[in-house]
Amino acid sequence: MAATSVVADLTKIVPTVVQIEVEGITPLICNNFSEKIKGQIREAQAGKKAAKAPKDPAALFEGAKYLLPDGTYGFPAAGFKGACVSAGRFFNGITMTALRQGIFVHGEGPDQLVRLTGFTDEPIMREDAVRNATGVVDLRYRPMFENWGATIKVEFIPSILSLDSVISIVDAAGIGGIGEWRPTAPKSNGDYGRFQTVDGGVKVLTEEEVKA
Repeated sequence: MAATSVVADLTKIVPTVVQIEVEGITPLICNNFSEKIKGQIREAQAGKKAAKAPKDPAALFEGAKYLLPDGTYGFPAAGFKGACVSAGRFFNGITMTALRQGIFVHGEGPDQLVRLTGFTDEPIMREDAVRNATGVVDLRYRPMFENWGATIKVEFIPSILSLDSVISIVDAAGIGGIGEWRPTAPKSNGDYGRFQTVDGGVKVLTEEEVKA
């Protein structure tokens, strides 16, 4: 009997990008690594010992902000994606692995930040006592937005998720939140960085709008 050849008929996967507006329901605490701290880490990894400089709260506060190239505030797109992936545990029929591979959040600039909106005042400086890896208590100075929001661009694979499912996942992502002291942060009992989707704040983008 002659062998039968099978030809797979596969069509190109065309992702969909949807714009979803969210609003914070608890304050957002940011904790970026400043260039100064990055430099100290590089020196430590290179075996260089630097004299410990006095702590400068104002400089640490400024350095912990996430800034877009135009100087406005943002938050890492990866943080929003991580919240969406974690939200997979709330649903049956989808795994966190599938979400990690099938959903993406677009950011702006070289650091891929989502622009923050909706804040009525500049972020305030928090002084928090935290315990570092060696168990020593240290003071950290970080910016906190009491009111905040964002419009995130979510790219997804339609064969894996429907539009309504993506909206539900983003809304559920707000339960675990983003930023420091969020409910899903390691060793955290915090309630910060939680958000919810805004009614009427959903728009499927055209290819031209995605490129804009």
